Amino acid sequence: MSSVRLTDLAHGGGCGCKLAPAVLQQLLAGKPATAPFAQLLVGTESSDDAAVWQVDDRTCVIATTDFFMPIVDDPHDFGRIAAANALSDVYAMGGKPIMALAILGMPLDKMEVETVRAILAGGESICAEAGIPVAGGHSIDSAEPIYGLAAIGLCAPADVRRNSGAQVGDAVILTKGIGVGIYSAAFKKQALPADAYAEMLASTTLLNRVGHELAKDKDVHAITDVTGFGLLGHGMEMARGCGARIRIQLSRIPWFTQAETLAQAGYITGASRRNWTSYGEGVALPADLPEWRRALLTDPQTSGGLLVSCRPERAEDIRAMIEAAGYPRASIIGEVAAGTPGIEVL
Repeated sequence: MSSVRLTDLAHGGGCGCKLAPAVLQQLLAGKPATAPFAQLLVGTESSDDAAVWQVDDRTCVIATTDFFMPIVDDPHDFGRIAAANALSDVYAMGGKPIMALAILGMPLDKMEVETVRAILAGGESICAEAGIPVAGGHSIDSAEPIYGLAAIGLCAPADVRRNSGAQVGDAVILTKGIGVGIYSAAFKKQALPADAYAEMLASTTLLNRVGHELAKDKDVHAITDVTGFGLLGHGMEMARGCGARIRIQLSRIPWFTQAETLAQAGYITGASRRNWTSYGEGVALPADLPEWRRALLTDPQTSGGLLVSCRPERAEDIRAMIEAAGYPRASIIGEVAAGTPGIEVL
């Protein structure tokens, strides 16, 4: 059983497992309004990264959960990636994690106990890096391997950052490279070079803790993390939330070093195609853009970077601060403009 690849036990992997945006909208349509709960600052009424409950004038509790099937075969790496991805939602709201609970579903008839222990250890190592405990959890016997966290964090009310706070004229910064889905598709077919795997692992296990620091800056107006819906999908959520148009410069997007080559070779996820068909109206692409490049824009990211909207005069200083904090691919990729809400790629 130890020779079984984790990725062979699952029909999908990472944030590519997420339901398509259009399907999610259908499922959430008609849900009761959360408006009667005055202390619930962020709930299901928007497409934000986590729920936020204001306890008092100084404290908000941030709560989120995230889990998925393996994107890699090494169990320790799988645990690390899944944990970093789950904690990202807290950071994206401007918070700092304080503890986590493990979510575990495993087909124990197909896996050794030591493999599951390694997954849990990987998640615990990332939580230790974030300075928090895994304080409990829940486990079930499932048909496919599933792991993730329910994460709890805190922040001051003034530091809460929604994805809808972007303002016309803002610059848009992306903190990590794009290409996780492309790399994972190549990995599943055993076509991902070792150096590319190392690049993917370094990015997906890098905590988005800079979000907590960015939220303390009044010139940072909105933050979200780029995960399963791709750069276009999460950019669209930001654009619709603020009622403006986000213009992205294709040449400024930081791709993983081999993402373009692998995309041209056909290593594209089914989730990328589902994302594209789910966006609907509002996305404007260059007329001559090849399909493989469009696939990069819709590529599902697992534990992706933060998308940050900030005052344009401070954009380069903020980008440099992000880079100095340990995010070498941080790039100013676009701007927020007046117009019909949506995404325009130039």
